[in-house]
Amino acid sequence: MKEAVHIGGAPMPGPDLQDLLVRVARGDQEAFAAVYDAVSRPVLGLVRRVLRDPAQSEEVAQEVLVEVWRTAPRYQPSRGSAMNWVLTLAHRRAVDRVRSAEAAAARDHKAALLERTPAFDEVSEQVESRLEREQVRRCLRTLSELQRESVTLAYYRGLTYREVSELLSVPLGTVKTRLRDGLIRLRDCLGVNA
Repeated sequence: MKEAVHIGGAPMPGPDLQDLLVRVARGDQEAFAAVYDAVSRPVLGLVRRVLRDPAQSEEVAQEVLVEVWRTAPRYQPSRGSAMNWVLTLAHRRAVDRVRSAEAAAARDHKAALLERTPAFDEVSEQVESRLEREQVRRCLRTLSELQRESVTLAYYRGLTYREVSELLSVPLGTVKTRLRDGLIRLRDCLGVNA
């Protein structure tokens, strides 16, 4: 049986983890096998506490051990113990996986909301527009002839009050009154709130 690794406890017999990492940094595969044996369980335990999913935990632990192999030259003994360095890599990788899963879930949720948004329905838009035009025509028929004429010239032909006044040969104040009264009646007929 293998001896348990004690963080901060009694050192392991044989080469310590720090020396092994120095050898791994030089490409020593036997040293990496010893590092693997020493850190794989603590790495898997830490990752499993963060992720809670056994399958993902094993995958992330494997990624961490590959990262230890690739980045062993970056280990600096002056900044902390070898075990702490490895466990820091494991913790960071596990947290990254959690964040990635949360971001994916948020993207999926947003995509689901967008799928539920009804697409533009051209036919219903045309029907609604036609109904609105018909309602405006019906309401225009309720106006007096002078009001209808003034509203039609001002709003459908784009003439100014002064141009409507000149075209109908009616004083400007009379045109403004007809337009105001006509628009009030249209508003009431269409059911628009002021």
